[in-house]
Amino acid sequence: MSRTVHLIGNGDNATMYKPSKGIKVTCNIPPFEINNVYTTCLVDFKMMKAMTEGSVFIPGEWTLGYRPKIWMQNNPNYYMQVAQHIKGFYLDLPDYVANYTDFNCGHMATHYSANELNADEIHMYGFDSIFDFNLRSCTDMYLNSDRSLTNNNRLANNWRPVWENLFKEFPNTQFILHHEHSDAKITLGKNVEVTIK
Repeated sequence: MSRTVHLIGNGDNATMYKPSKGIKVTCNIPPFEINNVYTTCLVDFKMMKAMTEGSVFIPGEWTLGYRPKIWMQNNPNYYMQVAQHIKGFYLDLPDYVANYTDFNCGHMATHYSANELNADEIHMYGFDSIFDFNLRSCTDMYLNSDRSLTNNNRLANNWRPVWENLFKEFPNTQFILHHEHSDAKITLGKNVEVTIK
């Protein structure tokens, strides 16, 4: 039996996700309520700071990246308060990524789903920056982010090559990108398809 993961990102088209059978993995603050989430992936100091201050709370269990691990080491009291929410730490940084800053939450969640969860099929919703010059995130409603054209261009140029290499790293995993059009701004391999809704 194949293992299916539904990965709900934070872009505008995350709303294409409808309740489906399979493992649900979310990034940062999900854009809407999702039942039976297996884990929420978190990678940023900014998110950890907001959670520690109490301005943001993410229910369920979390899979934390490298920077959240450092945050927990530096804030042991908070770590003890939320330890029951931590499913684990995922520290893999593929050799095609320069640093953890260039490995965004969506990248980590996708890599985790393919590598750690051994998904045969990963449905991806809300990964709009693969298709458009649109780096809006529902997380921006909770945490300020620099969405200037210069910064968006820098991020898109850093993030898009990571996607190409990530999909190549897992040739036996089928990636299904759900979007409103199929004009991806990266080269999609044979194991990547686009579903238009």
